[in-house]
Amino acid sequence: MGVAVAVHLDRPSPDVAVHADARRALHSLAAMTVVAHRPDRDDYHRSAFGAAWTDAVSVTGGHNGCDTRNDILSRDLSDVTVGPVRSCPTAVLTGEFRSPYTGATVVFRRDRSALSVQIDHIVPLSLSWDLGAWSWPAERRVEFANDPANLVAVDAASNQAKSDGEPAVWMPPLRAFHCRYAIAFVAVADTYRLAVDAASRRVLTEVLDSC
Repeated sequence: MGVAVAVHLDRPSPDVAVHADARRALHSLAAMTVVAHRPDRDDYHRSAFGAAWTDAVSVTGGHNGCDTRNDILSRDLSDVTVGPVRSCPTAVLTGEFRSPYTGATVVFRRDRSALSVQIDHIVPLSLSWDLGAWSWPAERRVEFANDPANLVAVDAASNQAKSDGEPAVWMPPLRAFHCRYAIAFVAVADTYRLAVDAASRRVLTEVLDSC
């Protein structure tokens, strides 16, 4: 099951399109289940979402011969060179991109600086677990973890700083990206029928109202 609303995080959108997407996100957000606080579950394990970056999923990009990480690198990086690796015959070997979270330009080289570029779950896995994914079938969790609509290439420092934070405790340092981040977060959470904590709902509403 993939997210029905395609949010292209790797390219700027005209203000009018962002505004329209924000209106739709506000409508979706208003209908989502709200919990007073993020549940404090202590039973999350990454393994509950399957092997990292598997290609064996039915979401966009699944069964295309390349693992999910390489799919996202190929989508989000520019000026790339490609070559075969064990998990992908057309893996990105080098490239660069402007991190949407900071605006900084990041150079990627698989042989030297692969960890400088990380793939972030916009709705973090452990957050999704706390807000409802704990009750999902295993297959649904694997699809969620590999759904391109919930993934974006970012700089390593931002990904580490975000950790599993919900919008109430973390938003991208680059304020210019807040609208598209909020739109994507709501689209994913709504499609997968996740709840949202009250504080994050307030933050998302404020951002979307400003778009």
